[in-house]
Amino acid sequence: MSPRPRVPVSPRPSFPSSVLLVFIDGVGIGTRGDHNPLDGIDSDLFAIFQGEEPRLPFNGRMTVTDARLGVDGLPQSATGQTAILTGVNAPALIGRHLNGYPSPRLKRVLAEHSIYKKLTERGCSVTFANAYTPRFFEKRPRFVSATTVAAESAGLRLRTIDDLLAGEAVYHDFTNSHAASLGYSVPACSPEDAGVRLAELASRHQFTLYEHFITDRIGHKQDREMARKHVLRLTRFVRAVLEAVDLEAQTVIVTSDHGNIEDLTTRRHTTNPVATLVFGAASEQMTSRVRTLTDITPAIVDSLSPRAIQDAALPLPIAPL
Repeated sequence: MSPRPRVPVSPRPSFPSSVLLVFIDGVGIGTRGDHNPLDGIDSDLFAIFQGEEPRLPFNGRMTVTDARLGVDGLPQSATGQTAILTGVNAPALIGRHLNGYPSPRLKRVLAEHSIYKKLTERGCSVTFANAYTPRFFEKRPRFVSATTVAAESAGLRLRTIDDLLAGEAVYHDFTNSHAASLGYSVPACSPEDAGVRLAELASRHQFTLYEHFITDRIGHKQDREMARKHVLRLTRFVRAVLEAVDLEAQTVIVTSDHGNIEDLTTRRHTTNPVATLVFGAASEQMTSRVRTLTDITPAIVDSLSPRAIQDAALPLPIAPL
């Protein structure tokens, strides 16, 4: 890896155990070759290939994760994200993979079973780190993402541009360039600074979700150079998060809903599995449980149960001499 700027360490977490879920849309585990823009780039987080063991930094672990969930066809965003956020097999429930935004039936699933709802009912502090622009609130879109439905139905306040300016949110592109292109007066943010900001937010909550979807859009565009450049920036961002969190007390999970960017021979999604990367306190527990997208929410909820938190806070027993 090329030299990286040093980043400050975030404050000690406010809780003995917490989880940060970094959801990155449209990144599967592909094969090597010219069709895969991740082949040959200097990324120890996303240059992951079928049949190869990744060399993850920060003692990370990977579990190959099924996104098809027993349903024929190409995995899609609405059902895949609902499965991640609820533990419910959404494509099996509606009989197909659904692209784009959740249907009324999926919205009901998100409202009743989301990870936010499960954790808030247990008294956990939860948050959605992404900032929304004033445009979203002034002229609400007809369709909204699964992450938005989950957050709003659980009563979470959506973060705003004001939160972004106060250092209390991260924009979906993490550099703020998209918000600036829309005419909002926001400062440019390096991937490293954005990573530290996300780590600081995560240190104050037992569960934090951050969503990034540009990878999926790039995959649909089939733009190889854009894909390579962007994944390198994304690598810097996620590495900065991992450098800034306290991995003895916190767990960071990086996962996706379906494949796309790893195969630019098609504008469509792929049937490839996705990588669930886990770093920190509960990495062994998480990777032993997660095999499909529906396993992610139950594994997180169980890791934040009172008993699990109590066990995590206990000192390790000293082996007899």
